[in-house]
Parts: sequence; structure tokens; C-alpha cells
Amino acid sequence: MNRLEPVDPAKLAPLKVALLGCGVVGSQVARVITEQAEDLTNRIGCRLELVGIAVRNLDRDFGGLDPELFTDDAKALVSRDDLDIVIEVVGGIEPTRELVLTAIDHGASIVTANKALLAQDGEALFTAAESRGVDLYFEAAVAGAIPIVRPLRESLVGDEITTVMGIVNGTTNYILDQMTTTGADFDDALAEAQRLGYAEADPTADVEGYDAAAKAAIMATLAFHTRVRGADVYREGITSVTSNDIVLARKLGCVVKMLAVLKTDVQGAVSVRVHPALVPSSHPLASVGGAYNAIFVESRDAGRLMFMGPGAGGSPTASAVMGDLVTVARNRVRGVAGPGESVYAQRAMTPMGEVETRYLVRINVVDEPGVLAAAAAIFANHNVSVQTVDQSPAVARDGEDEEIAVLAMMTHQARESDLQAVVRELEERSFTRGTVEVLRVEGK
Repeated sequence: MNRLEPVDPAKLAPLKVALLGCGVVGSQVARVITEQAEDLTNRIGCRLELVGIAVRNLDRDFGGLDPELFTDDAKALVSRDDLDIVIEVVGGIEPTRELVLTAIDHGASIVTANKALLAQDGEALFTAAESRGVDLYFEAAVAGAIPIVRPLRESLVGDEITTVMGIVNGTTNYILDQMTTTGADFDDALAEAQRLGYAEADPTADVEGYDAAAKAAIMATLAFHTRVRGADVYREGITSVTSNDIVLARKLGCVVKMLAVLKTDVQGAVSVRVHPALVPSSHPLASVGGAYNAIFVESRDAGRLMFMGPGAGGSPTASAVMGDLVTVARNRVRGVAGPGESVYAQRAMTPMGEVETRYLVRINVVDEPGVLAAAAAIFANHNVSVQTVDQSPAVARDGEDEEIAVLAMMTHQARESDLQAVVRELEERSFTRGTVEVLRVEGK
């Protein structure tokens, strides 16, 4: 039997790599490629050659990187026929989508951190990559340094995943953690997150849940072998979470977390949602603080798995990009491509109104006889069973004759549409003051 002789990496032509974007993540990736060239060659079996970096502005400090590598003509760079791999860390939809598709059309494999693009146009990208026989890897798109894409895409592909639930946005986790541990209100916690660089000047994508929804769509597509887009994800942000919610959660033995919740029901349909929720203090996700991310996976055979780590930042995200780069480069050396998009199942999507979970309903009511009984009857009339009731002492509001109490009613498992019917009727009743606040309860 003949043995294959090991190939000397020095005898192989280098793999040519182009980089789109050179911000916090891109600059870190470029430095690793250039400064750790020998180690990467040994790991891959071939040398990487960084041949171009596309940026919008050439009048900037390149941080010690070779200025000759930089160009402001990204289209020309990705149109080269000699590229092996294109790393995309620019973000956004256009012109990024066109640049990635152009690179694929010219035979380059792709490593990207672009969750928004994948959530919106993943089908087109995967179709193009498959037609050209190239790779599309995206570990950095979901949870920074946490390896979650590859476990869902490869390690657990022989198992049946039933639930993926996690904290996938470090900004919102930091804000809620500050509100819980220091008593800060939302605005102060957000300002501190911005000061520390955890939140952007415009934090909308984070605090309104758009970032988490895109990540949830990507994970659901992988976990359930069903194409899920960002628009398919039910989304609520954390801007309505108050200090009162935090205090009440603690009283109930819970904490408030911004969660992505992906589940299959008994019929096999898929629900994907992103919203703040109460999590019992005993649950593994409850102790995840600061800007960390954590993802909890349940499957038929493997059981319960937990993935945790830094979910954002230059170095953690660059680590995920480099992991994909080494894998894609190894595939190029071997002349193979990794797994493509697995969407054979195409399960039905459960409408949000049909989703079932538990709820904490907080109602400001006039403190008078019969109010609690009337409120409880509304729950019962809409098939929502109340598990516990907590009533705060009545307080007289300034300038008003009436005293107001707060009813906090925890439900058993209930359907979303039934719960919303309860909320509508409560808000129509004369004993209710203000809006009825609802937090879902997960992990119990």
C-alpha cells in the first residue's frame, strides 16, 4: 500500500486573501495574518498572502499595516480572478451583498461576520457559493468568539435540536445587568454602556432587538434545517423595561434578560422570537453578566448544552473570523468545500399568537373592593390560568384622591393571543390605570 508523502507548505503556491473593511475587527484580522504567518502556515499547510484591503477612506492611519495593501476600489479588488478567500467585515446590506456575490462569482470562498446580510439574503449567498463550489463561513456573525455556528452546523447535525435559547447581544445584557446590580435606570445604564464602548452612539439595532433578531434567524436556520429570515422573527426591545420590573423580578426569584428563543412544537413547527424575559435565578443564563453572551441548546440525544463567552469586540470577533479563515484555507488546500445550507425540512413557522409560554402581567389598579376578583375573572374568561398574585401596598398619587396598587399576576403556560386578549380587556376596564405591562417567563 502506497503512503502519501507529506506536502511541504513552502512548495505550495500561497493562498491569496483579500479583506473588506479594516475597522476594529478587520485591523485585528490583518495583523494576525501578517504577524502570525508562520503559525498559520503550519496549521493550514499553505501560506496565506494578504493581497488587498478595501476601505472607504485612504486618508487614515493604517496602524503599521503596509499602506500598499489598501484600496478604496472594493469592486475591483473582489473582481480579481486570483483570489482564494475574501474576508468581509464591512457590515450592512449594500454594497456588501454585491461585493460578496462578485467575489463568489470570481471563485473566492467567503468568510463573513455580517449577520444582517445573512439573515436577509442568506439564500442567495448560499446558492451562489454552492454553484461555484466555494465555502461560505460565518461563525463571527452570531456570538463573537463563542463557537455556536459550527456546533449547530456540524457537531449536532446528526441530532434533533428542539430548543435554542440565549443571550446573543452583549449591549442589552450589559444594560440589564447594570439595572439589576446597581439599580441604575435604563437611560443611565445605556449611557454607561456607550461610555465603555459596548453600545453605539445610535444604539437602536441593539436595544430594539434588530441585532438579536438577525442572529436568531441564522441560528434557527441552522438548528431546524428551515430557512428563517430576519423578518420572520418576532421582536421586542428592552427600552420599556423599568426599574420596577427589575425589582419585581428579584422578588420573584428571577432576573430580566434579553433572550432569543427558538423552539419546535409537537407538530414540528418553528417559533423564533427575541424579547426581554424573566429567567429564574437558578437557570444557567441568569448568572451571565456584563457584555457576555451565552446560548443554551437542548437536543434529543445530547441533552442540554451551554456555550458562553464574549459576544462582541475586536479580539473576540477576530478570533471567530480567524477560525473560519483557517478552516476555509484548509479546504482550499484539499480542494474541497465545507457544508452548505441545509434547509431540507422547511418546517412551518408558528404565528406569534399561537406561541405558548408563561407571563408576568403587571397592572396598576384602583385600590377598591372587588378589583382583584374582577381582574382574575378576565384571565379566566380568556383561558389564561393564574399561578400567583402579588399585590403591592396601595399608594396615594400626588394630586389625586384615589389610591393605586400594583397587581403582579404570574400565569401558567398560556397562548400569546389569549394573553393579549386579557391585556386588551384589562386596559378597557375602569379600575385600570395606565398600560398593562407584560414580561414573558422563560426557563421554567
